[in-house]
Amino acid sequence: MNGYLGIDVGSVSTNLVVIDENNEVLVSLYIRTRGQPIKAVQDGLRQILDQIGDSVTIGAVGTTGSARHLTSVLVGADSVKNEITAHAVAASAMVPGVQTVIEIGGQDSKIIVLRQGIVTDFAMNTVCAAGTGSFLDQQASRLNIPIEEFGGLALKSRSPVRIAGRCSVFAESDMIHKQQLGHNLEDIIAGLCEALVRNYLNNVGKGKEILPPVVFQGGVAANTGIKAAFEKALGVEVIIPKHFSVMGAIGAAMLARQKVKKKTRFKGFDVSNFKYKAGSFECKGCSNLCEVIEIFHDDQVIARWGDRCGKWENIS
Repeated sequence: MNGYLGIDVGSVSTNLVVIDENNEVLVSLYIRTRGQPIKAVQDGLRQILDQIGDSVTIGAVGTTGSARHLTSVLVGADSVKNEITAHAVAASAMVPGVQTVIEIGGQDSKIIVLRQGIVTDFAMNTVCAAGTGSFLDQQASRLNIPIEEFGGLALKSRSPVRIAGRCSVFAESDMIHKQQLGHNLEDIIAGLCEALVRNYLNNVGKGKEILPPVVFQGGVAANTGIKAAFEKALGVEVIIPKHFSVMGAIGAAMLARQKVKKKTRFKGFDVSNFKYKAGSFECKGCSNLCEVIEIFHDDQVIARWGDRCGKWENIS
């Protein structure tokens, strides 16, 4: 069987999937990046190989995410696409006719507006934590509640407390104040979910025409409290795809499958055992002072990027 590998490497998670000719997911993996994208990709490849063995031949590889270029060099990718494109492609395949994609991860969030299958607008938030998964993680830790129980408790609320959600610092102090006033836990948690949604819509979604079908993906989509808060705020059903946490990787795999007509550039699963090292230096050739990234394999430079003029990209 031919399979197509998609790899999405972000600041919090590294996701790998293998799909078949019909875009069905054969195997998927969601692991923590932990600030070591090279190690995460190699660990992920080992786990994928353990699951598929010799039953699947990789016909193409696509990468996406903030470390997509790095990952491409490591594995020999056929397609390198940004997160907006990858998420839009996957959402359109899983939910035909989708017009709005809400994606919230651990460190960033984004909105993608599609009309007739074409991306017409998008926005990203990579600065403030108040509209991301890390916001919920922090508050769950503060309340001493497992994040897995957060959504279920929020759904039990009868009167959500309004919590200032424009800033994660203010939200935490406001939450503590509400606790001291005697509000019950379920109402505070529901208020936190609504605060995140309010922050998202006022910042990432500001000025966007949010029309159904609305698809919610990313790690935070596992939180039923956030889903309910979005449905309350938007007044429409919010659809969560089956593979919501790895949609970027699915999109990357689909794009790679579409691109490769003959032979893949994939280096094989043996790359999981290669010794890679990353480094950087500041180019002083002009006033731009570009930070150039270098990737070494067995002490040999195999790739460089980051310079605006292209001076270093083809030098190895």
